[in-house]
Amino acid sequence: MLSVIGIGYVGLVSAVCFAEAGFPVVAVDREAEKISSLAQGKIPIFEKGLPELLAKHTQSGRLRFSASIGEAVRVSRIIFLCVGTPSRNDGNADMSQVESVVKDIVNTADGYRLLVVKSTVPVGTTRWVRRVVNLYLSAAAQAGAKNRQVEIEVASNPEFLREGIAVQDFLYPDRIVIGAESERARQALLELYEGFNCPKLVTNLATAETIKYAANTFLATKISFINLVADFCEAVGADVELVARGMGLDQRIGGEFLKAGAGFGGSCLPKDLQAFICSAREHQVDSKLLESVLEINNSRPERLIGLLQKALWVIRGKQIAVLGLAFKSGTDDVRDTPAAKVIEKLKEEGASIRAYDPLAADNFQATYPEISENVSFFDELEPCVQDSHAMVVVTAWPQIVQLDLAAVKESMNFPIIVDGRNVFSCETLKELGFKYYPVGKPPAND
Repeated sequence: MLSVIGIGYVGLVSAVCFAEAGFPVVAVDREAEKISSLAQGKIPIFEKGLPELLAKHTQSGRLRFSASIGEAVRVSRIIFLCVGTPSRNDGNADMSQVESVVKDIVNTADGYRLLVVKSTVPVGTTRWVRRVVNLYLSAAAQAGAKNRQVEIEVASNPEFLREGIAVQDFLYPDRIVIGAESERARQALLELYEGFNCPKLVTNLATAETIKYAANTFLATKISFINLVADFCEAVGADVELVARGMGLDQRIGGEFLKAGAGFGGSCLPKDLQAFICSAREHQVDSKLLESVLEINNSRPERLIGLLQKALWVIRGKQIAVLGLAFKSGTDDVRDTPAAKVIEKLKEEGASIRAYDPLAADNFQATYPEISENVSFFDELEPCVQDSHAMVVVTAWPQIVQLDLAAVKESMNFPIIVDGRNVFSCETLKELGFKYYPVGKPPAND
């Protein structure tokens, strides 16, 4: 029996996929309302394939939900810790939820337990968790629990899930990283993952934690690098897509994450990059490279507004259709989405804003209530674009890519498109008579 504590994005996907892999799982969260909804098959996130697997394994009994950490600890030898570690104002991760759960586990456990940190945490956290475990065990012994035989080991097992295809990533991973410092913990996790056909890398705790941050930061660096190249291409009249293709054909570089556009967002790359910067500073390591990656990404929405100003000259009083609110297609996640800054800048410029997203409109309004004020939200694409003076593409949804552009042109006040994801063909839009402003490429009919 496994338990997964913290049923947010990572915890829910992990619990459901462990059940799919054949393990009985108890999924725990302190929010009783969330537990009740999940037990009824209601999922608070959009993730392909997850609802079907949730229904399958709650009905079979292999997966059950509980609001009691004590219950999960009593029946599980291996406990996965997936609670949230949100960024504080200074960029460091907030570890209060982790400590609170660790305390409950120590107070409940009897016998041997392996506590596996799956949350993305700053390097050194797992050692800190082990220290906290020992402190609470000592306190419990002094309080009269000397007869309780408890041994709690701590391991690291970072997740590498991409939103939109997280189920596939969990069940068919590129690699599994295990950070452990005892043979017993290493063997327990290797046996757990024996049925997963991929390389298993066994390291110490700090190395496992660093792999997670280094991987996400490198991906963020590739995105910011190609966006910097896109700015250069705009200045000299080059085509960033062909530049990226020429780079990607080099096997040392590869073509993944070389897509210029509005920048990265979501729950992982921005948070992990900021936390890695903080960790580097804390250990007196030069973080200028990482800071530049973040600075370039933060500047992307302003670059889109700059293209819009080039097209319209005056934005004030114009009606602008913002297409896409999620940070990427295939998800309803709006955390750190570029669309928030784009809309905020448009409001500062005095534009009238319409916004469309097939999944994320409600999340956006709940997450950014002030930015959402006086914005008209649409659940259909064509009415959002109608009578607009320009449309700005922020998310590469298939519905946007498949627009009937000839009909759209007739419905717009001005046939202007600023394409923050380069989803359209310059040649097609040129032939249709659009003024088209992509990222890192020469505009059409400027």
